[in-house]
Amino acid sequence: MSSRATNASGSGEVTIKSIMLPLMAIIVGMFMVILDGTAMNVAINQFMVDFESTFSLVQWTITGYALAQAAVIPLAGWLSDRFGAKRVFLTSVILFTIGSVLCAFAATVEQLIIYRILQGLGGGMVAPIAMAFTYRLSPPGKQGAVMGMIGIPMLLAPALGPVVGGYLVDFATWHWIFLINLPIGIIAVIIGIKTLPNLERQTVPTLDILGIILAPLAFAMLAYGISSAGGEHGSGSGWTSPATLTGLIVGGVALILFIIVELRRRQPLLELRVFKSSDFTRGIILQWITQIALFGTIFLIPIFLIGVKGYSAFDTGLILLPQALAAGIFMPIGGKLFDKFGARPVVIFGLLLVSIGAYLLSHISATTTIPEIMVPLVLLGSGMGFSMMPINTHIIQSAPKELVGRVTSLTGAAQQVMTSFAIAGLSTLLASRVKHYTVASPGPNIPYLSYGDAFLVLSIIGVFGIAVALLLRKPKQQEGTSPSGEKSDMSVMMSH
Repeated sequence: MSSRATNASGSGEVTIKSIMLPLMAIIVGMFMVILDGTAMNVAINQFMVDFESTFSLVQWTITGYALAQAAVIPLAGWLSDRFGAKRVFLTSVILFTIGSVLCAFAATVEQLIIYRILQGLGGGMVAPIAMAFTYRLSPPGKQGAVMGMIGIPMLLAPALGPVVGGYLVDFATWHWIFLINLPIGIIAVIIGIKTLPNLERQTVPTLDILGIILAPLAFAMLAYGISSAGGEHGSGSGWTSPATLTGLIVGGVALILFIIVELRRRQPLLELRVFKSSDFTRGIILQWITQIALFGTIFLIPIFLIGVKGYSAFDTGLILLPQALAAGIFMPIGGKLFDKFGARPVVIFGLLLVSIGAYLLSHISATTTIPEIMVPLVLLGSGMGFSMMPINTHIIQSAPKELVGRVTSLTGAAQQVMTSFAIAGLSTLLASRVKHYTVASPGPNIPYLSYGDAFLVLSIIGVFGIAVALLLRKPKQQEGTSPSGEKSDMSVMMSH
């Protein structure tokens, strides 16, 4: 794609208004995939009843999906460059939609697991391709505002998932969690076919056989090992269990081999040399921190409200709704502020809100009211809205423009592992604090004290993120050359 943005017909300057329809296709596709992921979580108990199965087997409907996502995310950039972002994006949405319909008609839990894996193979590539696609469509100087718009489903959907899933499980059947994806998927594909431009394809390397084998193996096994330790619902087998150790050892060895192979290739599957950029490295560390804070909250609050407070899945979703709305409101505002001031002040302010919100939740007790829970959740949602897209846009701007697709694949794969790490780490922390308070302070306050400690850790992580954000600087626009005509530092790095 040329450095000068043009509209779909190739004439005239691109404006935000002119790309609204393509953005709609991208947003609808992303929203569908992300919503389905969290809506599924509240249906686990119903699956166990309907399929007369055990939790250890039913949880593979979530684990299998996550592993499929982790396996295909590293391939998204290469496939987009090779076959075109539009074609791969639409194919991914179609595959996810077909998998959803099959899930709705699954007759056994084994069938549901297989169809969920099919869903994951499609859904895993949607977000990284959408991020790269949107950035390349954005008018110069407006990347933050546009990325903020597509960031809305990234924060709204995880919080709305329990509301939608809880309602369908409580008042309809779990089948509708999947069936609602059919019309949404069809709409996304029709809009996409008509409006998404055929972006200029990037030069792709010859097929990186070792990379294609090692990358999915590494990220999928790491995600499996970490998730086995903590479990999606806090019922993991621990860090020393055979499943956890197998996943971590196999994934770790595969990752080391993958890094060695990719650094030796002139045109690798994932361009790891972007880590030579200090701007990129700081940005991705911050991204991991916000990922832990976001999914840590999404993990802790529902199980606290359902398991400790005794609320239904639907009521829990309603309590989480203000957090989602706050995130949706402040996401585009954060994007516009990024365009004006850069990432550092916006991210610092966002993480400050996250830290304050998590700290307030650390004082949770048996007498804490729903409004007292909602206020910190609104702060958390607002903070994530301000900080998430500026960080993502900063990372993309820190890499050469021709590597945007590869960068979003790299960061997407890492985020999948960090999400599993957040859940497993917090599960382990909760279990250890429950044991501690059972001995040190036995009584009805044990769960409140344990969850309070977990939220305090999230608050400390947010403060650490602020310290890292202080080091951010506005990256040079990576067009391959600087305004003076000289090659940018990153471009020089990539040439070696």
